[in-house]
Amino acid sequence: MKIAAMIARLLLGLIFLVFGLNGLHPFLPMPPPPPGLAGQFMGALMASHYYVFIALVQTIGGLLLLVNRFVPLALVMLGAMIVNILCVHIFLLHGVGLPLALLVTVLWLIVAVRNKRHLAGIFAPRTE
Repeated sequence: MKIAAMIARLLLGLIFLVFGLNGLHPFLPMPPPPPGLAGQFMGALMASHYYVFIALVQTIGGLLLLVNRFVPLALVMLGAMIVNILCVHIFLLHGVGLPLALLVTVLWLIVAVRNKRHLAGIFAPRTE
């Protein structure tokens, strides 16, 4: 399990680093904008420059995973991103690109299970 978690952490870090950097300075070919609500949503993200923040969070989270520093922080940051990615692919894109989103989710879960003792405080029912 230790080796699987390390491979999952590195793959997850690489995926978010590449796509985060691509959001900051596009180097991968971009597909045409999707039709309907998904296109409007993407257009709003681009027009408001909110996508820069998203790309920065993805880049920083990916780097943290790759250098194996502050992994629980990276998991929390990227966990929120993954929920949004899944929701976009399920509700707006109707399953287009869903396999990659599910792969990222599984990789995140593997790394999170390996770091469950560090994430346990998030699930505390009360604080002092």
